[in-house]
Amino acid sequence: MAASKVREMFEKGTDAFNRHDIEGLAETMADDVQTRASGVGELRGKQAVKGFYQGYLDAFPDGRVEITRVTITDDTAFEEGVFTGTHRATLRGPAGDIPATGRSVRVEYIQVVRYRGDRASMLHLVFDRLQMLEQLGLAPGAEAEAGRGRAGEKEAPGLQPH
Repeated sequence: MAASKVREMFEKGTDAFNRHDIEGLAETMADDVQTRASGVGELRGKQAVKGFYQGYLDAFPDGRVEITRVTITDDTAFEEGVFTGTHRATLRGPAGDIPATGRSVRVEYIQVVRYRGDRASMLHLVFDRLQMLEQLGLAPGAEAEAGRGRAGEKEAPGLQPH
């Protein structure tokens, strides 16, 4: 497939996601699309993949992506971006549901999208789940961990600073 067609389909899918048009996003996918995503594992079929993305749009009603870089090679788009949104509803996932926190997130991600014909056949999304949980206030942040050592905690037994 021509790189221009891949770019067109990639931009169509991104625009649909940012408009929260899940049906428009689904139109860019093959019926047998496969997705792998951090914390989710592999999903197969358009309905399962739609459900995954719809879950984020439901939980983050102002959610959107900003593409910082995209490279098109043959039938594949390599995307770097930032997801932002405010957690206003339950985020459902295989490890359990996360009730709304009201907190905003800004999470960098990388997604590889492979096309077959004029439809996405594979999406592989990688993002730092711990970073997102920290921003939601559900895991201690790096600042909290760094501050523990400065708060007068003793070194672990047997360990000496160099």
